[in-house]
Amino acid sequence: MTVNASADALTRIAEALERVSPPPLGKPDFSDATAFVWHVEPDRLTPVPDVNRVELELLVGIERARDTLLANTRQFARGLPANNALLWGSRGTGKSSLVKAVHGAICAEGLDLKLVEIQREDLASVGRLLNLLRGAKERFVLFCDDLSFSHDDQNYKSLKAVLDGGVEGRPDNVVLYATSNRRHLMPRDMIENERSTAINPSEAVEEKVSLSDRFGLWLGFHPCSQDEYLAMIEGYCAAYGVSVGADELRAEAIEWQATRGSRSGRVAWQFFTDLAGRKGVALT
Repeated sequence: MTVNASADALTRIAEALERVSPPPLGKPDFSDATAFVWHVEPDRLTPVPDVNRVELELLVGIERARDTLLANTRQFARGLPANNALLWGSRGTGKSSLVKAVHGAICAEGLDLKLVEIQREDLASVGRLLNLLRGAKERFVLFCDDLSFSHDDQNYKSLKAVLDGGVEGRPDNVVLYATSNRRHLMPRDMIENERSTAINPSEAVEEKVSLSDRFGLWLGFHPCSQDEYLAMIEGYCAAYGVSVGADELRAEAIEWQATRGSRSGRVAWQFFTDLAGRKGVALT
């Protein structure tokens, strides 16, 4: 083998080893954006220049949860003690929208707060993420949307690193906000199955169910009333300049929710999107 061929072979081997075991992630420049998404293989934080969110005042019918989460987040952004938060309840009721809207409101107040989204399937890497954020001057809200666990899912153990912190403790500049359709993060039938089949039923259930107890704030979200549903749509119309008669709006909105079989903030937004399109109004 020639010298050049040997050098080429060594280069290919070195590149392959780097792909298998990438170099440690350096400290990112958090001034690039106010929000980031955590990716693995390789580990990296990708800045999000334009967060997909609605304004806080457009979220109708969840005022108590809004005020509680806003106050908790403001405390945290100011360097004061704050709780991890679990937003649970019916689908489409504004849980993830509230987290993003609160983050936007806090940033608008001039406070330096970063939102870092982590996918449920990447929770096993959360320890590496915490090490990356530990010691940074910025403050971070870790956001895990649609969090839930199956009976053989071990990712809930990784989540304890954020909630309890282990030996090192959770970094003072990090809190976790999670949303879930389930109050205890696992289906009721799975809880009952654990109780009926485990050798020690109470211990088997408590290990997983108690995870939700580690969140300092539990904020419940429930289906909205028809008046709240209509108020959401009217708020969107006012905010985006969509002009439509009150009787026409009410009739079409009620028909839309009847065909969907539910009322929620998500259904209200979907109706408004259709309405704005028919009226020729761009939502930008």
